[in-house]
Amino acid sequence: MLRELLLVFLLSINALYAAAQSGKLIVGTYTNKGNSEGIYVYDFDTKTAHAKQVSIIKNVFNPSYLALSKNSDFLYSVYEDGTNSAASAFRFNAITGEANFLNKEATKGSNPCFILTDGKNALTANYSGGSISVFGIKADGSLTSIKQNIQHIGSGPDKRQTSAHVHQVLFSPDKKYVIATDLGEDKVYVYHYQADAQTPLTLKQSIKTNAGTGPRHLTFSPNGKFAYLAHEFNGKISVFSYNDGNLSLLQEVATVAKDFTGKIDAADIHLSADGRFLYESNRGDANAINVFAVQKNGKLSAVETVSSLGKGPRNFTIDPSGKYLLVAHQYTNNVVIFNRNTQTGKLTDSGKQINVGTPVCLVFSK
Repeated sequence: MLRELLLVFLLSINALYAAAQSGKLIVGTYTNKGNSEGIYVYDFDTKTAHAKQVSIIKNVFNPSYLALSKNSDFLYSVYEDGTNSAASAFRFNAITGEANFLNKEATKGSNPCFILTDGKNALTANYSGGSISVFGIKADGSLTSIKQNIQHIGSGPDKRQTSAHVHQVLFSPDKKYVIATDLGEDKVYVYHYQADAQTPLTLKQSIKTNAGTGPRHLTFSPNGKFAYLAHEFNGKISVFSYNDGNLSLLQEVATVAKDFTGKIDAADIHLSADGRFLYESNRGDANAINVFAVQKNGKLSAVETVSSLGKGPRNFTIDPSGKYLLVAHQYTNNVVIFNRNTQTGKLTDSGKQINVGTPVCLVFSK
């Protein structure tokens, strides 16, 4: 009897240990290429970087960007479908990886490419429509009809800037503001945010970036003192100090060599959880991940540039353990997993990949 109890105890300990080593990796894709069925969910072992598919959320169209609620019990996705574009809500089980569809609400702006939630509202950045849509969230996690839509109007000198293209919406660290990057206008917008208001967003200011650079994605330092903006067209990173909705330029750094002549198409930018290292991806002809060390004053110094080992590194993320950096390649249909040295920031190929059709967004559940 004692031996059986001991065996049960040891099995329980092993199960808890295994659970602690794994989480759910959720992959958003484009389904219109015919090689993807929707949103893919994997068990990801943070000890070995082994990924095992556990479910597919089907009957969705181009769920190219995802957002999880704070406790990972609800999943929100864009529905990137031209004039039929929408935001979708799902109840999500972070243990099993299964999801149940709740509802879908139309965006007032086509082709949303980014979605954000704080549990009270969900916001989409509508790329082709050049607008921001705000939806309330009901008690059951479903979306209300649209509460607010803000239309940007403007253009830039590049042929891809004939109209406004909102590419990202992001909460400030204190949640008092929403920052929106507009690739089409070469502008960064700062909106006051009041979650419970009927119209949650009111404009504080807009900041003009260098003409023809295409500001795409921005990220904040963990301490909230600095912000880093990746420009799609020239691949440069703008470093800002940040305070109460105000951005002040400190530095601009290049991510390609001066003699680089191909397309850059910068895509994504993230900091490590400790704030010591910044990573940025370039697509086009570069297909690389750039690594920078972050100084105490927020400025960047180059560490290395490595091949992303695929084509079209659209989005990437660092796993919860901080030991791995995963890169979603839109055009080679794979997620490449890099080992990440937490002391130097450097990346090396782990030799492991996830084969999945047209991956463009990677999110880890809690």
